[in-house]
Amino acid sequence: MRAFVSSLPVALFLGAAWPALAGNLTLNDPKGDDNGPGSYTYPTDAAYKKGSFDLTEVEVKDKGTELEITIGVNATFEDPWESAKWPTPGNGFSLQMVQLYVDTDGKAGSGEQHALPGMNATFADDSRWEKVLIVSPQANKEIASRLEQKAKAQKDKVVLPTKVSAKGKKVTAIVKKADLLGATPPEKAGWQVLLSSNEGYDKEPNNGVLARIVNEFEGQHRFGGGDDGDVDANFVDCLAGKAKGGDDEKAAQATMLKFDAKAKKRPVLSMVRL
Repeated sequence: MRAFVSSLPVALFLGAAWPALAGNLTLNDPKGDDNGPGSYTYPTDAAYKKGSFDLTEVEVKDKGTELEITIGVNATFEDPWESAKWPTPGNGFSLQMVQLYVDTDGKAGSGEQHALPGMNATFADDSRWEKVLIVSPQANKEIASRLEQKAKAQKDKVVLPTKVSAKGKKVTAIVKKADLLGATPPEKAGWQVLLSSNEGYDKEPNNGVLARIVNEFEGQHRFGGGDDGDVDANFVDCLAGKAKGGDDEKAAQATMLKFDAKAKKRPVLSMVRL
């Protein structure tokens, strides 16, 4: 009888922990750190509402053969450009673009070191990535075309979702689990999420794969507080620290995204691991 009673709390504990082991996870990011290394400012056009690029959470739900990945921000997802003249793909938003990088093997020195062209960031040796998911208002056909143009060496590492939809302050992407993670359980992988602004035009050689660049001074459709060269991160927010959403992660992000224009030193990113 004593053995049964003493093992009961253990059984209850294991039962309570099971949802996390089943592949569902939530990564949090503090509000108010949508300023890159601490200096970035929003474009001046009213369409870029404060909080639109403030990453708040990333939820990964295991749906068997698929993953449901939801990205939250601190403002409502909107499509200010939608009109009869400028139709959009219909995903419900047009401002943001997300790149979600995954380290599936956890081996130092294994995987891709550099983020996709235009992000201006590298990954630490213990945080190199095997796959990256792009969540964009652009159609997959357009994304694939841009990858062929600007990321030919990495295009086979890119995973595109089967469905993208935005509602309220969240955008959700459905992706085949095997394509993004292989056989790695979500809770065993390393994660990093870069939130940038969607760029539908290709007028500049360094704007990469559909990501709007950051300049020294903000403009109508340009973020400011960066550098006019090619060393500052072209994304506004990302995960940092343990992704628990604490204020200490604001400082961790600012440190991680520091760049040195004179030394041509780009930011070095780390993965978040449970």
